[in-house]
Amino acid sequence: MVQQVLVAPDKFKGSLTAAEVASRVSAGLGVPTVELPVADGGDGTVDAAVAGGFGRVTIQVNGPTGERIPASYAWQETDATAVVELSEASGLRRLPGGHEPLTATSYGTGELIADAVRRGAKRVVLGLGGSACTDGGAGMAQALGARLLDAAGNDLPRGGAALKDLARIDMTGFVDISGIEFVVASDVDNPLLGPHGAAAVYGPQKGATPEDVKTLEASLARLAAVATATHGLMGAVEHDDTPRAMGVAGAPGAGAAGGVGFAALAFLHAEIRPGIGYLLDLLGFGELVKGARLVITGEGSLDEQSLRGKAPVGVAQAAARAGVPVVAVCGRRTLTDDELRAAGIEAAYALTDLEPDPDRCMAEAGPLLERLAARLAAVHLREE
Repeated sequence: MVQQVLVAPDKFKGSLTAAEVASRVSAGLGVPTVELPVADGGDGTVDAAVAGGFGRVTIQVNGPTGERIPASYAWQETDATAVVELSEASGLRRLPGGHEPLTATSYGTGELIADAVRRGAKRVVLGLGGSACTDGGAGMAQALGARLLDAAGNDLPRGGAALKDLARIDMTGFVDISGIEFVVASDVDNPLLGPHGAAAVYGPQKGATPEDVKTLEASLARLAAVATATHGLMGAVEHDDTPRAMGVAGAPGAGAAGGVGFAALAFLHAEIRPGIGYLLDLLGFGELVKGARLVITGEGSLDEQSLRGKAPVGVAQAAARAGVPVVAVCGRRTLTDDELRAAGIEAAYALTDLEPDPDRCMAEAGPLLERLAARLAAVHLREE
Protein backbone atom coordinates (compact mmCIF):
# COMPACT_ATOMS: atom_id res chain seq x y z
CA MET A 1 0.00 0.00 0.00
CA VAL A 2 1.33 3.45 -0.93
CA GLN A 3 1.63 5.90 1.94
CA GLN A 4 0.49 9.46 1.47
CA VAL A 5 2.63 11.94 -0.42
CA LEU A 6 3.03 15.52 0.80
CA VAL A 7 2.95 17.94 -2.13
CA ALA A 8 4.53 21.23 -1.00
CA PRO A 9 5.53 23.41 -3.98
CA ASP A 10 6.02 27.14 -4.48
CA LYS A 11 4.42 28.88 -7.47
CA PHE A 12 5.58 28.59 -11.08
CA LYS A 13 5.91 32.32 -11.59
CA GLY A 14 3.94 33.58 -14.57
CA SER A 15 1.96 30.40 -15.10
CA LEU A 16 0.65 28.61 -11.97
CA THR A 17 0.06 29.55 -8.35
CA ALA A 18 1.49 27.26 -5.69
CA ALA A 19 -2.01 25.87 -5.06
CA GLU A 20 -2.45 25.15 -8.77
CA VAL A 21 0.93 23.42 -8.91
CA ALA A 22 -0.01 21.25 -5.93
CA SER A 23 -3.36 20.36 -7.49
CA ARG A 24 -1.87 19.42 -10.87
CA VAL A 25 0.87 17.31 -9.28
CA SER A 26 -1.68 15.47 -7.14
CA ALA A 27 -3.86 14.80 -10.17
CA GLY A 28 -0.94 13.31 -12.07
CA LEU A 29 0.37 11.11 -9.26
CA GLY A 30 -2.74 8.97 -8.84
CA VAL A 31 -2.00 8.24 -5.16
CA PRO A 32 -3.25 9.71 -1.86
CA THR A 33 -1.74 13.14 -1.29
CA VAL A 34 -1.80 16.04 1.14
CA GLU A 35 -1.42 19.41 -0.55
CA LEU A 36 0.46 22.23 1.19
CA PRO A 37 1.29 25.13 -1.14
CA VAL A 38 4.24 27.08 0.27
CA ALA A 39 6.03 30.41 -0.16
CA ASP A 40 9.22 32.01 1.09
CA GLY A 41 7.84 35.45 2.03
CA GLY A 42 7.66 36.90 -1.47
CA ASP A 43 4.88 36.82 -4.05
CA GLY A 44 2.30 34.20 -3.21
CA THR A 45 2.80 34.18 0.56
CA VAL A 46 -0.76 35.25 1.32
CA ASP A 47 -2.14 32.71 -1.16
CA ALA A 48 -0.08 29.96 0.47
CA ALA A 49 -1.34 30.91 3.94
CA VAL A 50 -4.95 30.91 2.71
CA ALA A 51 -4.46 27.51 1.08
CA GLY A 52 -3.07 26.34 4.41
CA GLY A 53 -6.25 27.28 6.29
CA PHE A 54 -6.05 31.02 6.92
CA GLY A 55 -8.88 33.31 5.90
CA ARG A 56 -8.43 36.16 3.43
CA VAL A 57 -9.09 39.81 4.27
CA THR A 58 -9.24 42.24 1.32
CA ILE A 59 -9.26 46.02 1.73
CA GLN A 60 -8.59 49.10 -0.38
CA VAL A 61 -5.09 50.54 0.06
CA ASN A 62 -2.66 52.87 -1.66
CA GLY A 63 -0.55 51.19 -4.31
CA PRO A 64 3.14 52.06 -4.78
CA THR A 65 2.29 55.20 -6.79
CA GLY A 66 -0.71 56.24 -4.70
CA GLU A 67 -3.56 54.75 -6.72
CA ARG A 68 -6.25 52.94 -4.72
CA ILE A 69 -6.12 49.17 -5.20
CA PRO A 70 -7.58 46.07 -3.50
CA ALA A 71 -5.00 44.14 -1.50
CA SER A 72 -5.25 41.13 0.80
CA TYR A 73 -3.65 39.67 3.88
CA ALA A 74 -4.18 36.28 5.50
CA TRP A 75 -5.91 36.04 8.87
CA GLN A 76 -6.16 33.21 11.37
CA GLU A 77 -8.78 33.94 14.01
CA THR A 78 -7.81 31.22 16.48
CA ASP A 79 -4.48 32.77 17.41
CA ALA A 80 -5.04 36.25 15.95
CA THR A 81 -2.21 35.94 13.41
CA ALA A 82 -1.99 38.04 10.25
CA VAL A 83 0.27 37.27 7.30
CA VAL A 84 1.01 40.44 5.35
CA GLU A 85 2.79 40.22 2.01
CA LEU A 86 4.50 43.43 0.95
CA SER A 87 4.13 42.68 -2.75
CA GLU A 88 0.32 42.62 -2.35
CA ALA A 89 0.21 46.39 -1.79
CA SER A 90 3.68 47.69 -2.63
CA GLY A 91 5.04 45.24 -5.18
CA LEU A 92 6.47 45.73 -8.64
CA ARG A 93 3.45 43.89 -10.01
CA ARG A 94 1.30 46.75 -8.65
CA LEU A 95 2.94 49.45 -10.77
CA PRO A 96 0.45 50.66 -13.39
CA GLY A 97 3.18 51.72 -15.80
CA GLY A 98 6.97 51.74 -15.69
CA HIS A 99 9.20 51.75 -12.61
CA GLU A 100 9.05 54.69 -10.20
CA PRO A 101 12.23 54.24 -8.16
CA LEU A 102 12.26 57.70 -6.53
CA THR A 103 8.60 58.03 -5.59
CA ALA A 104 7.25 54.49 -5.07
CA THR A 105 6.02 54.01 -1.51
CA SER A 106 5.41 51.21 0.99
CA TYR A 107 2.38 53.10 2.39
CA GLY A 108 -0.13 50.41 1.35
CA THR A 109 1.78 47.76 3.29
CA GLY A 110 1.39 49.91 6.39
CA GLU A 111 -2.34 50.14 5.72
CA LEU A 112 -2.58 46.34 5.65
CA ILE A 113 -0.71 46.11 8.95
CA ALA A 114 -2.90 48.82 10.50
CA ASP A 115 -6.04 46.91 9.51
CA ALA A 116 -4.68 43.73 11.08
CA VAL A 117 -3.87 45.65 14.27
CA ARG A 118 -7.43 47.05 14.38
CA ARG A 119 -8.71 43.49 13.92
CA GLY A 120 -6.91 42.50 17.10
CA ALA A 121 -3.76 40.84 15.78
CA LYS A 122 -1.41 39.41 18.37
CA ARG A 123 1.16 38.39 15.76
CA VAL A 124 1.89 39.94 12.37
CA VAL A 125 4.11 38.07 9.91
CA LEU A 126 5.48 40.40 7.24
CA GLY A 127 6.72 38.73 4.06
CA LEU A 128 9.21 40.88 2.16
CA GLY A 129 9.94 40.44 -1.53
CA GLY A 130 9.11 41.85 -4.94
CA SER A 131 8.91 45.44 -3.70
CA ALA A 132 8.53 48.44 -6.01
CA CYS A 133 9.82 50.92 -3.45
CA THR A 134 13.15 52.03 -2.03
CA ASP A 135 11.80 54.21 0.76
CA GLY A 136 13.30 52.55 3.83
CA GLY A 137 9.80 51.61 4.95
CA ALA A 138 9.00 55.30 5.47
CA GLY A 139 5.65 54.93 3.76
CA MET A 140 4.77 51.95 5.93
CA ALA A 141 5.61 54.01 9.01
CA GLN A 142 3.54 56.95 7.74
CA ALA A 143 0.50 54.70 7.25
CA LEU A 144 0.91 53.53 10.85
CA GLY A 145 0.81 57.09 12.15
CA ALA A 146 4.41 58.32 12.07
CA ARG A 147 4.94 61.86 10.76
CA LEU A 148 8.10 62.46 8.75
CA LEU A 149 8.76 66.19 8.86
CA ASP A 150 11.10 68.59 7.10
CA ALA A 151 12.91 71.49 8.80
CA ALA A 152 9.81 73.70 8.53
CA GLY A 153 7.60 71.07 10.16
CA ASN A 154 5.85 70.03 6.96
CA ASP A 155 4.99 66.39 6.23
CA LEU A 156 7.23 64.89 3.58
CA PRO A 157 5.69 63.50 0.40
CA ARG A 158 5.90 59.74 -0.03
CA GLY A 159 8.76 57.95 -1.73
CA GLY A 160 12.45 57.41 -1.09
CA ALA A 161 13.81 60.58 -2.73
CA ALA A 162 11.84 62.88 -0.40
CA LEU A 163 13.71 61.54 2.63
CA LYS A 164 16.70 63.73 1.80
CA ASP A 165 14.75 66.61 3.45
CA LEU A 166 13.83 64.66 6.59
CA ALA A 167 14.51 66.62 9.79
CA ARG A 168 12.35 64.98 12.44
CA ILE A 169 10.20 61.90 13.05
CA ASP A 170 7.09 62.44 15.17
CA MET A 171 5.80 59.14 16.61
CA THR A 172 3.10 60.58 18.88
CA GLY A 173 0.30 59.39 16.56
CA PHE A 174 1.80 55.95 15.90
CA VAL A 175 -0.60 53.03 16.23
CA ASP A 176 -0.46 51.15 19.53
CA ILE A 177 1.54 47.98 18.87
CA SER A 178 2.09 46.99 22.48
CA GLY A 179 1.63 43.27 22.99
CA ILE A 180 1.93 42.46 19.27
CA GLU A 181 4.71 40.22 17.96
CA PHE A 182 6.09 41.27 14.57
CA VAL A 183 8.07 38.79 12.50
CA VAL A 184 9.76 39.57 9.18
CA ALA A 185 9.91 36.47 6.97
CA SER A 186 12.85 37.11 4.66
CA ASP A 187 16.09 35.50 3.57
CA VAL A 188 17.65 38.77 2.41
CA ASP A 189 20.62 39.68 4.61
CA ASN A 190 21.57 43.05 3.10
CA PRO A 191 22.08 46.06 5.40
CA LEU A 192 20.26 49.32 4.72
CA LEU A 193 23.25 51.28 3.42
CA GLY A 194 26.48 50.87 1.49
CA PRO A 195 27.56 48.81 -1.52
CA HIS A 196 25.47 45.86 -0.35
CA GLY A 197 22.55 48.02 0.76
CA ALA A 198 19.01 48.53 -0.46
CA ALA A 199 19.70 51.28 -3.00
CA ALA A 200 22.93 49.90 -4.47
CA VAL A 201 21.82 46.28 -4.85
CA TYR A 202 18.09 46.46 -5.48
CA GLY A 203 17.59 50.00 -6.82
CA PRO A 204 18.68 49.14 -10.38
CA GLN A 205 16.24 46.21 -10.43
CA LYS A 206 13.48 48.77 -9.83
CA GLY A 207 14.58 51.06 -12.64
CA ALA A 208 16.95 53.30 -10.71
CA THR A 209 19.70 54.97 -12.73
CA PRO A 210 23.18 55.41 -11.21
CA GLU A 211 22.17 58.97 -10.28
CA ASP A 212 18.93 57.69 -8.75
CA VAL A 213 20.90 55.19 -6.68
CA LYS A 214 23.02 58.04 -5.25
CA THR A 215 19.87 59.99 -4.40
CA LEU A 216 18.23 57.01 -2.74
CA GLU A 217 21.37 56.09 -0.81
CA ALA A 218 21.62 59.60 0.60
CA SER A 219 17.92 59.61 1.45
CA LEU A 220 18.07 56.27 3.25
CA ALA A 221 21.14 57.42 5.16
CA ARG A 222 19.22 60.52 6.21
CA LEU A 223 16.31 58.39 7.42
CA ALA A 224 18.62 56.24 9.52
CA ALA A 225 20.50 59.24 10.92
CA VAL A 226 17.33 61.11 11.89
CA ALA A 227 15.88 57.97 13.44
CA THR A 228 19.02 57.86 15.58
CA ALA A 229 18.72 61.48 16.65
CA THR A 230 14.97 61.84 17.12
CA HIS A 231 13.68 58.36 17.81
CA GLY A 232 16.33 57.00 20.13
CA LEU A 233 17.48 54.38 17.64
CA MET A 234 20.92 53.10 16.88
CA GLY A 235 20.48 53.71 13.18
CA ALA A 236 23.41 55.43 11.52
CA VAL A 237 26.19 57.73 12.59
CA GLU A 238 27.53 60.58 10.50
CA HIS A 239 31.15 61.72 10.70
CA ASP A 240 32.30 64.40 8.28
CA ASP A 241 29.01 64.03 6.37
CA THR A 242 29.68 60.32 5.78
CA PRO A 243 26.85 58.02 6.90
CA ARG A 244 27.89 54.66 8.26
CA ALA A 245 25.51 51.76 8.68
CA MET A 246 25.44 50.84 12.34
CA GLY A 247 22.97 49.32 14.77
CA VAL A 248 19.58 48.80 13.15
CA ALA A 249 20.69 50.16 9.77
CA GLY A 250 23.59 47.72 9.69
CA ALA A 251 21.56 44.70 10.75
CA PRO A 252 21.27 41.82 8.29
CA GLY A 253 17.92 42.21 6.57
CA ALA A 254 17.55 45.94 7.15
CA GLY A 255 17.93 46.45 3.40
CA ALA A 256 15.20 43.95 2.48
CA ALA A 257 12.40 45.24 0.23
CA GLY A 258 14.00 48.61 -0.39
CA GLY A 259 14.71 49.14 3.29
CA VAL A 260 11.30 48.12 4.63
CA GLY A 261 13.27 45.69 6.77
CA PHE A 262 14.86 48.69 8.50
CA ALA A 263 11.49 50.23 9.37
CA ALA A 264 10.18 46.89 10.61
CA LEU A 265 13.17 46.56 12.92
CA ALA A 266 13.22 50.20 13.98
CA PHE A 267 9.55 51.04 14.42
CA LEU A 268 7.84 47.66 14.87
CA HIS A 269 10.68 46.03 16.85
CA ALA A 270 10.33 43.04 14.55
CA GLU A 271 12.41 39.88 14.57
CA ILE A 272 13.77 38.73 11.21
CA ARG A 273 13.37 35.01 10.61
CA PRO A 274 14.32 32.86 7.59
CA GLY A 275 11.34 33.14 5.25
CA ILE A 276 10.62 29.60 4.11
CA GLY A 277 11.57 27.96 7.42
CA TYR A 278 9.31 30.22 9.45
CA LEU A 279 6.38 29.90 7.05
CA LEU A 280 6.66 26.10 6.98
CA ASP A 281 6.36 26.12 10.77
CA LEU A 282 3.40 28.49 10.56
CA LEU A 283 1.62 26.25 8.06
CA GLY A 284 2.19 23.08 10.10
CA PHE A 285 4.62 21.31 7.76
CA GLY A 286 6.26 19.45 10.64
CA GLU A 287 3.04 17.64 11.54
CA LEU A 288 1.95 16.98 7.96
CA VAL A 289 5.25 15.39 6.95
CA LYS A 290 5.02 12.74 9.67
CA GLY A 291 4.26 9.39 8.09
CA ALA A 292 4.67 10.64 4.53
CA ARG A 293 6.48 8.39 2.10
CA LEU A 294 7.66 11.20 -0.14
CA VAL A 295 7.65 15.00 -0.30
CA ILE A 296 7.31 16.71 -3.67
CA THR A 297 8.34 20.35 -3.82
CA GLY A 298 9.27 22.71 -6.64
CA GLU A 299 9.17 26.13 -8.26
CA GLY A 300 9.26 27.61 -11.73
CA SER A 301 13.03 27.61 -12.09
CA LEU A 302 15.45 25.47 -10.11
CA ASP A 303 18.67 27.45 -10.41
CA GLU A 304 21.43 29.07 -8.38
CA GLN A 305 18.93 31.37 -6.67
CA SER A 306 17.07 28.32 -5.39
CA LEU A 307 20.07 27.45 -3.26
CA ARG A 308 19.85 30.81 -1.41
CA GLY A 309 16.92 30.18 0.87
CA LYS A 310 14.20 29.58 -1.70
CA ALA A 311 11.21 27.37 -0.97
CA PRO A 312 12.32 24.02 -2.48
CA VAL A 313 15.56 23.89 -0.50
CA GLY A 314 13.76 24.96 2.67
CA VAL A 315 11.22 22.19 2.16
CA ALA A 316 14.01 19.69 1.55
CA GLN A 317 15.78 20.69 4.75
CA ALA A 318 12.59 20.39 6.79
CA ALA A 319 11.75 17.01 5.24
CA ALA A 320 15.26 15.74 5.93
CA ARG A 321 14.76 16.41 9.63
CA ALA A 322 11.76 14.07 9.45
CA GLY A 323 13.69 11.48 7.44
CA VAL A 324 11.43 11.78 4.39
CA PRO A 325 12.94 11.86 0.86
CA VAL A 326 12.26 14.81 -1.45
CA VAL A 327 11.95 15.17 -5.20
CA ALA A 328 11.17 18.35 -7.10
CA VAL A 329 9.19 19.51 -10.12
CA CYS A 330 9.97 22.71 -11.99
CA GLY A 331 9.52 24.54 -15.24
CA ARG A 332 13.22 24.40 -15.99
CA ARG A 333 16.38 23.54 -14.11
CA THR A 334 19.99 24.60 -14.36
CA LEU A 335 21.21 22.80 -11.22
CA THR A 336 23.24 19.62 -11.62
CA ASP A 337 22.31 16.33 -10.00
CA ASP A 338 25.14 16.80 -7.50
CA GLU A 339 23.93 20.30 -6.58
CA LEU A 340 20.42 18.99 -6.08
CA ARG A 341 21.56 16.12 -3.88
CA ALA A 342 23.71 18.48 -1.82
CA ALA A 343 20.56 20.54 -1.23
CA GLY A 344 18.64 17.45 -0.11
CA ILE A 345 16.67 16.86 -3.31
CA GLU A 346 16.99 13.35 -4.74
CA ALA A 347 15.83 14.22 -8.26
CA ALA A 348 14.16 16.99 -10.23
CA TYR A 349 11.71 16.77 -13.11
CA ALA A 350 11.34 19.76 -15.45
CA LEU A 351 8.58 20.66 -17.87
CA THR A 352 11.31 21.23 -20.44
CA ASP A 353 12.01 17.50 -20.26
CA LEU A 354 8.63 17.06 -21.95
CA GLU A 355 8.39 20.24 -24.00
CA PRO A 356 11.58 22.08 -25.04
CA ASP A 357 9.73 25.23 -26.14
CA PRO A 358 9.68 27.59 -23.09
CA ASP A 359 6.62 29.48 -24.37
CA ARG A 360 4.60 26.28 -24.66
CA CYS A 361 5.80 25.23 -21.20
CA MET A 362 4.37 28.46 -19.80
CA ALA A 363 1.12 28.27 -21.76
CA GLU A 364 0.51 24.56 -21.08
CA ALA A 365 2.10 24.28 -17.65
CA GLY A 366 -0.89 22.58 -16.02
CA PRO A 367 -1.34 19.61 -18.36
CA LEU A 368 2.42 19.20 -18.73
CA LEU A 369 2.81 19.13 -14.97
CA GLU A 370 0.27 16.33 -14.66
CA ARG A 371 2.23 14.30 -17.22
CA LEU A 372 5.45 15.06 -15.36
CA ALA A 373 3.92 13.92 -12.07
CA ALA A 374 2.92 10.61 -13.67
CA ARG A 375 6.50 10.11 -14.83
CA LEU A 376 7.74 10.92 -11.32
CA ALA A 377 5.28 8.46 -9.76
CA ALA A 378 6.45 5.65 -12.02
CA VAL A 379 9.97 6.05 -10.64
CA HIS A 380 9.46 7.02 -6.99
CA LEU A 381 6.10 5.58 -6.03
CA ARG A 382 6.22 2.05 -7.38
CA GLU A 383 4.62 -0.63 -5.24
CA GLU A 384 7.22 -2.67 -3.39
